[in-house]
Amino acid sequence: MRAILLALLLGSLTACVQSPTGRSQVLLFSENDMQRLGEQSFAQLKEQETVSKDRALNGYVQCVTNQLVAELSGGGQWEVVLFDSNQVNAFALPGGKVGVYTGLLRVANTQDQLAAVIGHEIAHVLARHSNERVSRTQLANIGLSAADTALGQSGIRQPAMAALGLGVQVGYLLPYGREQEAEADRLGLELMARAGFDPQQAVTLWRNMAAAESGNQPPELLSTHPSHGTRIQGLSTLLPQASNLYMQARAQGKQPACAR
Repeated sequence: MRAILLALLLGSLTACVQSPTGRSQVLLFSENDMQRLGEQSFAQLKEQETVSKDRALNGYVQCVTNQLVAELSGGGQWEVVLFDSNQVNAFALPGGKVGVYTGLLRVANTQDQLAAVIGHEIAHVLARHSNERVSRTQLANIGLSAADTALGQSGIRQPAMAALGLGVQVGYLLPYGREQEAEADRLGLELMARAGFDPQQAVTLWRNMAAAESGNQPPELLSTHPSHGTRIQGLSTLLPQASNLYMQARAQGKQPACAR
């Protein structure tokens, strides 16, 4: 009986909730729930990680993020923190939080390439992918009866943070699915193009990522993402439409000038 009720609820949720691209989603938590979890997780990371004091690099990352956020409905100011670490990684969290690791700046060589990464991570937030993953975690591990209180239980804090895209940081890998990654690629590419960043540089960025891979240990950003070949092929397919958005943005005078 419980299995039947679960199936019915899943079917209802799938039919009622859609992502920005029209994909069906199962979301059990409110935006306020996810914002609270994002803020708590971000605060915890700022305590655990070393925050960079390099004013120039902080300003650079903030500049790129501001250009992207300006294209979002509602806009607003997102909190951006640059972590001093060799990790080749970045993330965005519900509640308007962006974290970038200085190691990424050795691979993302230009403002456009950095925008490709940050735009992709922001797209995960826009498409409510973390809510999807937290919801799936609850449905799989503790059942529907506990879903409404799950976010407040310390027992699932680690997997919940992993569901926000912080798997590497908390040592608990819970990667996004292929559909979510493809969706974030599409939305992120469109976002960077609308902001006036060259979408072609997204392909260059992922080639840089592939080159940065050494031995059996890929950059952290690659460890929870599809292979670079798959990523490059998918982005290349999306380039014609994104290039049109880019040309429109440039014609409107959007010419980001974020200096390191």
